[in-house]
Amino acid sequence: MTTSAVEISPAPALAGVQDTRAALRFVTCGSVDDGKSTLIGRLLVDSRAVLQDHLAGVQRGGETDLALLTDGLSAEREQGITIDVAYRYFSTESRKFIIADAPGHEQYTRNMVTAASSADAAVVLVDATKLDWAAPVPELLPQTRRHSLLVNLLRVSSIVFAVNKLDAVDNPALAFAHISAALTQFAREANIPVKAVVPISALIGYNVVDANSGWCDYSGPSLLQLLEQLPATPADTTQPFALPVQWVEKFSSSADTSQGRRIFWGRIASGAVQPGQEVTVLPSGQTATVSQVMNHARQTKAVLAGHSVGVILDREVDVSRGDWLLATNGFEPPLGTRDITATVAWMDDEPLVPGRIYLALHGHRWVKTKIKRIVHQVNINTLDRQEAAQLGANAIGLVELALLEPIAALPYSRSRVLGSLVLVDTASHKTSGAALIQ
Repeated sequence: MTTSAVEISPAPALAGVQDTRAALRFVTCGSVDDGKSTLIGRLLVDSRAVLQDHLAGVQRGGETDLALLTDGLSAEREQGITIDVAYRYFSTESRKFIIADAPGHEQYTRNMVTAASSADAAVVLVDATKLDWAAPVPELLPQTRRHSLLVNLLRVSSIVFAVNKLDAVDNPALAFAHISAALTQFAREANIPVKAVVPISALIGYNVVDANSGWCDYSGPSLLQLLEQLPATPADTTQPFALPVQWVEKFSSSADTSQGRRIFWGRIASGAVQPGQEVTVLPSGQTATVSQVMNHARQTKAVLAGHSVGVILDREVDVSRGDWLLATNGFEPPLGTRDITATVAWMDDEPLVPGRIYLALHGHRWVKTKIKRIVHQVNINTLDRQEAAQLGANAIGLVELALLEPIAALPYSRSRVLGSLVLVDTASHKTSGAALIQ
């Protein structure tokens, strides 16, 4: 029996409907020691993106340790684990890639969330040697389930399961068939749209860059061939215009073009902006009309979401870093909301409990936030919703928040920027959680 790439959901990108020419940002995730760093090292070496002197520097006992190409911290090399996110760049004849190597240890889940929040795709590695692959539906590791749930919550548009270390089991074809069944069942129960399940050996290089047709009874594309066909995440151009102001240019050499008015710079979160458009300033509520728009090169032209822009208004209004410029008729209510319900991925050792106050970062604006109520917690093993008095480290739950000031909120399913908050402990200044607005 020959198996091809397991299509768990429709993949219009593979039919060429979406943009597959832009650089693809993807993150590797999964449990500890599943081979994430080794996989990236294999991609870099086999795509000839590593210089010979760099390759010579990662020799151990006469053999090349591919994981050392990304694990650069001394603590990572001593312990043999990934701690921080490492970014690497490489390209093939048809595409450019930006890889984020995320740690698999539960203690560093916050680093994995950071990497996934801006990714177009995620490769979730599964170590075949850690599972009871002889069972028809092996039980998956908790961290494999957790990372899969998180990348799906974070709107990573393309998720690929890569079953690794199949060269180290007695019956690779049977192991891949059984593990694929377990991954397919889990994805269906968790409502995770997955592009494909691919068998690989990152250490040897099977099915990573070049396809090994027939290995594990699999005849689909290699992992790299699949990545070359995945779409980049489109900008939120269909949503109302929203600009988080990052910098206010008060005096500049461009004063002649700005007619002496201040220029408000930032990256557009959603929609587009052009002269003549009426905008509302949050939180002040003042309105004004856009008189001029400049792109990053100070050229006057309309600018879309995902790009940097300089906006000049027709009159002087009080706008500073952290404020938002919003389409006046685009948001209901126009001045934002103070009460929100959000899915929270908790990453602090101190549990989240109702009544506590945190600082929430929305765009470039800090707002004090109170935890009103924990609606439920998700059991990552059964996917059941359970009552909870608190959320512990690495827990995922639905939480009601009360903000001191209104924010321009959209559901995270519609906008990554407008729908996300970072919760920070007011005393320790730790990044405590990621909140995704419902």
